[in-house]
Amino acid sequence: MKKIYIIGALACLFSACKPSVNVTVPPTAGDATFTSYLAIGNSLTAGYADNSLYVTGQLNSYPNRLFEQFATIGDRGAKGKFYQPLLTGDMGYPGPRKVVGLVGSCLGDTSLGAIDLPYFSASGDDAKAYVSPGPNHEINNIGVPGIRVADYAVPTYGNLNPYAKRFYHDLTSTPLEELQFRVNNIHPTFVTIWLGANDVLGFATSGGQGDGSGNASPAFGNFYATNAVTPTAVFKKYYDTVVGMAIGVGARGALINIPDITSIPFFTTIPSNGLYISRQSLADSLNAAYGHSKDYAFHLGYNQFVVKDHLGNIRQSVPGELILLTTPLDSITCAAWGSFRAIPEQYVITTEELQQIKSATTRFNDIIANAALRNNLALVDMYSYMGTLKSGIVYNGIKYNASYISGSAFSLDGVHLTPRGYAIVANKIIESINAKYHSTITAIDVNKYNGILFP
Repeated sequence: MKKIYIIGALACLFSACKPSVNVTVPPTAGDATFTSYLAIGNSLTAGYADNSLYVTGQLNSYPNRLFEQFATIGDRGAKGKFYQPLLTGDMGYPGPRKVVGLVGSCLGDTSLGAIDLPYFSASGDDAKAYVSPGPNHEINNIGVPGIRVADYAVPTYGNLNPYAKRFYHDLTSTPLEELQFRVNNIHPTFVTIWLGANDVLGFATSGGQGDGSGNASPAFGNFYATNAVTPTAVFKKYYDTVVGMAIGVGARGALINIPDITSIPFFTTIPSNGLYISRQSLADSLNAAYGHSKDYAFHLGYNQFVVKDHLGNIRQSVPGELILLTTPLDSITCAAWGSFRAIPEQYVITTEELQQIKSATTRFNDIIANAALRNNLALVDMYSYMGTLKSGIVYNGIKYNASYISGSAFSLDGVHLTPRGYAIVANKIIESINAKYHSTITAIDVNKYNGILFP
């Protein structure tokens, strides 16, 4: 079935899937001013993709797409250039990006899958401090992969995060101080802020191997463990501070809320009922091995995997629980993971952990919505919008969904987006800006941009 999906994707990439965008309304600024645009956020803002940061991803970031559309506005449109802390090439920083290649299995066969770039060579230039070529060394996109709202009060953050280290003007400062410097540097008239996903994502991608209660204590100083959900009070304090600082020079803007991270390919590609039994003798053996317990029921066809949960119990998973994309598939295929051996807990999101993730996301999104209302800013409901990718959305005859590789929206890491995915996000932001500020910014033809590239 996966081969059929890949063939279909290739057909759409190389056949006559012609876009047709008809612009009937001239772009206008409405009640906003876009002359100086500042993008604040994390890896999604930076253009991170395929498990790394690289220049093509940066050039296809949603802030870059937005700036291009802002620049089409005559009066009060974006002026000059949009400066991003660009890398020198497409190898990846600080590690290799993922590409589609041949993956061998423990059974001796091969198939197309995600592999690290085979000829990766780190560039020394990318590890050096980035200096903007702008007249005032301005940087318009200060998205930092990995940054959380909880990190904005952490001193010397630039020394802790290699992405921040490249362009932070003072490595001893906090991200709040860096933000204030950038605001004073470019005096933005319009800002977008997409923060908060990492405040819950680290807990989720670790398989719940951290404090998901929302009441974690700092690991040291103001720094919280990366696998802990940020305490709600801490999130509110620093999110509100970021917003106030960003618009402090009179800027208008848009706040983007947190998507349902458990609906992205990283969490949905391997189904919890992925244990396929084709022989009755194997079902009988498994039932015998687990003592015919009421907690186990193996039969012909698809079965729930056997997992180890966060309490140390070995049991069959239940519908709705999640298996992470990082689970070694060879261990399932040839080492009996998920059947005679439990899938380890760091690869499993249990029902309780799932509820902690969803509860935290709801709390954080309420804070974001209240900040938008209180400051009279546009709210971009990316939680609801990206949820529609489950069933698929259509742009000019081409369908995009949340399927891994074949869906075209998500990159090879299963978390971040493709150039097409970032263009889709930019269009949702434009829609929300137009609704709030009575502007008529033109939508992007997302089909102009690449999805997953195949060899």
